[in-house]
Amino acid sequence: MVTPPSPASDFADALVREITHNYARGRRIVAVDGLERTGPVADELSAAFERAGTEVVRASLDDFQQPRAQRDRLGADSADAWYHDRFDYSTLRRVLLEPFLLGGSTGFQTQAFDAGRDVPFESRWFTAPADAVLVLDGPFLQRPGLRGSFVFTAYLESRLDGVTDAVRGADALYQSEAGPRFGATAIVDVTDPAHPRRTFADSC
Repeated sequence: MVTPPSPASDFADALVREITHNYARGRRIVAVDGLERTGPVADELSAAFERAGTEVVRASLDDFQQPRAQRDRLGADSADAWYHDRFDYSTLRRVLLEPFLLGGSTGFQTQAFDAGRDVPFESRWFTAPADAVLVLDGPFLQRPGLRGSFVFTAYLESRLDGVTDAVRGADALYQSEAGPRFGATAIVDVTDPAHPRRTFADSC
């Protein structure tokens, strides 16, 4: 069954045309950065890449969290812990980003840690063709140590109605350290999820 086009899918198609125009070949990593709705937007982008005939690998930063003891070492409501301790960036680079970019027959993993069960995922190694795109979603993806890994970064903005004080505090740390609005390739307003729209870093 073919899903009819929607404003969200049309928007994703336009972003994919831009990405593939500028980065037509090879292994490419696209980041969907933000505090809300990164998963659905990344899914739309993945579907748009597939419609364009591009092999897609999908991953989420949520599957690269630290064990609970590390995440909560400063308290579950700590903004500092949310920003610095929640995610395992070294494992993300080691088992996914770096091997994906190596290409060839090098294997990579799209999941490392099951935060709900507080145990590592069983290791599953994947490969991909020479011309493939990895779409990764999650918060804080333009932080030092990750910026430069992506050919295209969509930074999502919304009202943050469902975001806790700890996450807001973590985001304040991120804004101060990384300035994600100014580092992103595209800023996307997802206040109305069904009608995403592109904005610009100098807009009010």
